[in-house]
Amino acid sequence: MGRTVIGVDIGTTSTKAVAFTPAGRVLAHHAVDYPLLQPEAGAAEQDPEQIFQAVLAAIACCVQESKAAPADVLAVSFSAAMHSLILVDGAGAPLSASITWADQRAARWAERIRDEWDGLAIYRRTGTPIHPMSPLVKLVWLRHERPELFTSAARFVGIKEYVFFRLFGQWQVDHSIASATGLFNIERLDWDEGALALAGVRADQLSRPVPTTWHIEGLAADVAAQLGLATDTPFVIGANDGVLSNLGVNAVAPGEVAVTIGTSGAMRTVVDHPMTDPEGRTFCYALAERRWVVGGPVNNGGIILRWVRDEFASAEAETAKRLGIDTYEVLTRIAERVSAGSEGLVFHPFLTGERAPYWNADLRGSFFGLGIHHRKEHMIRAVLEGVIFNLYSILPAVESIAGRSAHIKATGGFARSGMWRQMMADVFDREVVVPESFESSCLGAAVLGLYALGHVDSLDVVAGMVGATHRHTPNAKNAALYRQLLPVYLSLPRKLGEEYRLLAAFQQQTAMPPPARKS
Repeated sequence: MGRTVIGVDIGTTSTKAVAFTPAGRVLAHHAVDYPLLQPEAGAAEQDPEQIFQAVLAAIACCVQESKAAPADVLAVSFSAAMHSLILVDGAGAPLSASITWADQRAARWAERIRDEWDGLAIYRRTGTPIHPMSPLVKLVWLRHERPELFTSAARFVGIKEYVFFRLFGQWQVDHSIASATGLFNIERLDWDEGALALAGVRADQLSRPVPTTWHIEGLAADVAAQLGLATDTPFVIGANDGVLSNLGVNAVAPGEVAVTIGTSGAMRTVVDHPMTDPEGRTFCYALAERRWVVGGPVNNGGIILRWVRDEFASAEAETAKRLGIDTYEVLTRIAERVSAGSEGLVFHPFLTGERAPYWNADLRGSFFGLGIHHRKEHMIRAVLEGVIFNLYSILPAVESIAGRSAHIKATGGFARSGMWRQMMADVFDREVVVPESFESSCLGAAVLGLYALGHVDSLDVVAGMVGATHRHTPNAKNAALYRQLLPVYLSLPRKLGEEYRLLAAFQQQTAMPPPARKS
């Protein structure tokens, strides 16, 4: 048996490749960044060709750095961000940019689908909440507002499909990415006729759905040489980044919840069959046979702390620079001066609208309960607590489907902060464990690749690859304080729906144009 398996994660800001041994030890890793393009208000696009070249470069560098011979590489297995949409012509050439999950231009069509076109029933069949992130909603928007572009397309695909087409000349989509399109029936594992009719597309304009274990060989000789691989190296199609992150931190057993806070955030748990929420609050995406992931994503994770740093913490940034430490470390030290609950100050971190559990792009951020006794340190702590409260708001929906969680496995940039980890344990009133696995989506892809090719008998082997770097148990006093505050936090977004809508409309009406660039 060869000694290397490569996990590739095609993300929103970069493509990462990690070479692992079959036992999960990291041999090499490489990342290639690319920009998010915003050609107009609400847009969030990327260049498909740029991403394809980033995939090639990441794999090639990873192979080179691992010193793996072509025959040593067991497989290259893929993870990818969800919800991307590319319109291509009959030859597979892009007619559009890759429209990412963050694109908001279809927001009003999401409202119409929810309110007028039986959106909840579509969600219950497809597992994808009705939101502008969804390719279904993007297609409805394009069909009605960009009809010339829409009708000129021969196919509608995602970024991983585009990469595999460029490599092998075939259009396949794994069940996991398909289950995040809003077009895929998660019970029948095929395209949903009702969703296709609403989108105005035919099944033959979409890729062929295949299991997440599907794999293909036959790289062109020049591409294989460029990558440092054999032409018969298996490429495993893999799954989406969210479900593979659960696998990569070993949060796959009943009662285990994975919480990630990066720029955005998410909460996910694994169930053994497709499950949706009667209120439409959660997603349901495929991982592998008898493994489905339910949960919810949030827009507002670490991006909120970055906002605090950039807009309110210039003095703290100077202090951090002088001390030779990270600005965020200074901010968390300041927050530690304040007791849990920020003396009754609550922050709703809806600076970019919100996805789960509200699925409402009109939500707006606010401090609630502000008094004359509150100072900057209260506001900083309230911001940190608000991000955790926001993730906690998904927990009731997840537990109503999957049962009570025993503990949390936490990953992402926030996990470097002991104060923030402890805060999560106190807010959730659960043990919080931080796995030591490197690049969880890449590790999840690698394990799925080994399983797909029969090199391991079960996905459960990941348990032997993932250790724990930190464990936090709830502080009883702090947990009791948070139990008093959480009902206040949770009630306001439900009560203020009309006010949020009016304020969002006012902001759009009075928005200042971006400043002109200096030549």
